[in-house]
Amino acid sequence: MGSHQRERKAVALPPASGTTASIRMHRSNILAFFRAFDSLLIIGVLWAVLQIWATPWSHTYTWLGVLAITGFIFFSESNEVYQLWQGFSTPALAHRLTLAWAGTATVLAIFAITMELLASINIRAVALWLALTPITIISCHWLRRLLLAVFRRQTAHRRIGIVGATSLSQRVTAAINNLPWMGYQIAGYYDDRILTDDRSRRLGDDQVRVDGNLEQLKQAARNGELDMVFITLPMAAERRVRELVQDLADTTVSAYLIPDVFSFDLLHSRLTGIQGIPAVSIYDSPLADQAWSKRMFDLLGSLAILAIVAIPMLVIAAGVKLDSRGPVFFKQTRYGVRGEKIKVWKFRSMKVCEDGDHVAQATRDDPRITPFGAMLRRTSLDELPQLFNVIGGSMSLVGPRPHAVAHNEFYRNHIQGYMLRHKVKPGITGLAQVNGFRGETETMDKMVGRIAYDLEYIRNWSIWLDFKILWWTAFRGFVGQQAY
Repeated sequence: MGSHQRERKAVALPPASGTTASIRMHRSNILAFFRAFDSLLIIGVLWAVLQIWATPWSHTYTWLGVLAITGFIFFSESNEVYQLWQGFSTPALAHRLTLAWAGTATVLAIFAITMELLASINIRAVALWLALTPITIISCHWLRRLLLAVFRRQTAHRRIGIVGATSLSQRVTAAINNLPWMGYQIAGYYDDRILTDDRSRRLGDDQVRVDGNLEQLKQAARNGELDMVFITLPMAAERRVRELVQDLADTTVSAYLIPDVFSFDLLHSRLTGIQGIPAVSIYDSPLADQAWSKRMFDLLGSLAILAIVAIPMLVIAAGVKLDSRGPVFFKQTRYGVRGEKIKVWKFRSMKVCEDGDHVAQATRDDPRITPFGAMLRRTSLDELPQLFNVIGGSMSLVGPRPHAVAHNEFYRNHIQGYMLRHKVKPGITGLAQVNGFRGETETMDKMVGRIAYDLEYIRNWSIWLDFKILWWTAFRGFVGQQAY
């Protein structure tokens, strides 16, 4: 009778009546507590420095404190400081906290100057407050993680079995090693597939030590030797994954499925969901939720630059008119964001105004280039009218450089992912340009290099990166051997 019962297959339970399966985002109340605690630290440090300088508290400091908390919460959310799923390393967390407080300090400075508060506050005390607050907040987070790491290492560590000796399992291992305060302890790797040269399917034992097959994993789970199981098998192994998950239902382990989305060439990928249905974007724009911040940066930056270069632009316009016959400005059709056609402004630097299905790239000693236009092209001064494109909204200060439509249609058929550069607005300057990819791209390799930098920019976009590219452009982006 006992043997017969053991051989029977388990009967699957029907889903609960009236419910729909969904996935909820993992949230932690402890992070909500630290968000509130950090806010209290801001006020606490302000009160402490005022005591040091023997400065009485006033309504002005109340307003500064409230604005600081509001700004810090905003910039912290923008930098995903309190997002549990990110699991930042301590240096990365410190970096993001510093950026959040830098944004807050900027808002406070603008507020104090605009409201003429400088005469009514102790500037030295406020300066000390601005310096000590990020140090205090970062120190508290570091101490919290240190204490958690010690506690969980001694009493509350969680034993993890990783299914799949793959490159993805190596990434998971590296991530776990960077999070000692989580208390994760890798108990072993399990895989029963034969060795292959395909790194996405199975790595050799010299790269990942395989401790057993899937049957041994299940037995370890039944024996209570594992607390969690991370499944890193490739997506092609759906049937094996399904069978493994069903078998793990006969244990008390927590099973986690880690999809191998890294097998794709991700472009600013992010995790989202639609009413509990998880979704991972493969090709997404970094400006899906941040378009307003980049637009504000573009407007303020372009107006400031235009105020500086307005008179030089008038001189250049006169030089173009005197140098050769034709209009001062040249407008050429290019692809903008989402591949929509836009008209890009430039100072005319050639004797011709080509804008059609066949546009030849400028080459060294190109007879079409005027003498004055050659100087403009070498120094990129011919691009200055694109500030009007930026103000109008068809371009950005920083982004992939727009190419002529004829060039786009050619390269999109020869370079995989070429059109992904149009996930953002084209820019007057870009990451490719400050890394030497300016001017003519007479070989396919050079264009591939330019596109690689364009996609790297989209993957890693931030306002800070735009600042750095503009800074680099001022020193090394205006001239180049390939600019003619």
